[in-house]
Amino acid sequence: MTVDGSQRGFTLALALATAVVMGLMLMKIAPVVTAEVQRENEAELIFRGEALATALRTYSAKTGRYPTSLEDVMKIRPRILRQKYKDPMTPEGEWEFITQVQPGASGNTEGLPIVGVRSKSLANGIHIYQNKELVRDWQFTAVQNLLGVPDAVGGALGNVPGLPQAGGTANPPATPKE
Repeated sequence: MTVDGSQRGFTLALALATAVVMGLMLMKIAPVVTAEVQRENEAELIFRGEALATALRTYSAKTGRYPTSLEDVMKIRPRILRQKYKDPMTPEGEWEFITQVQPGASGNTEGLPIVGVRSKSLANGIHIYQNKELVRDWQFTAVQNLLGVPDAVGGALGNVPGLPQAGGTANPPATPKE
């Protein structure tokens, strides 16, 4: 069976039309897929952040101090953290550490006691966590309130003697935005 020139042109036109339709469909689906990937990364961020906060709290209870690196947490036996989790919201996976004392003017936190972590991502979250939309504002800490500042209800969130304690969990569950 031989194919003449007009049939070859028809096949090429059909292939080109198919490619254009597939490209348009991919352009329509891409935002949905991107949002779903971000939603999954945020859920993983919350899981990992809360696991690190729990490990920091346990480390402090066992040793009487906070670690100066996540490697210190991994050295405790029996293990209090399955693995040294990375930040799923950033390509490099590095956390920003929340320290027990303020870092100096350089911003270097090396050697300071770590009481929590937060993502370095500047993305707006699909979820709202701790009443915050910006992912970088989500804090996962071993202590509820580092400064003992009263919350909106008037109770102190930290464990400050003589002040009423607020109820609830340290990190309320994330809720998707409507």
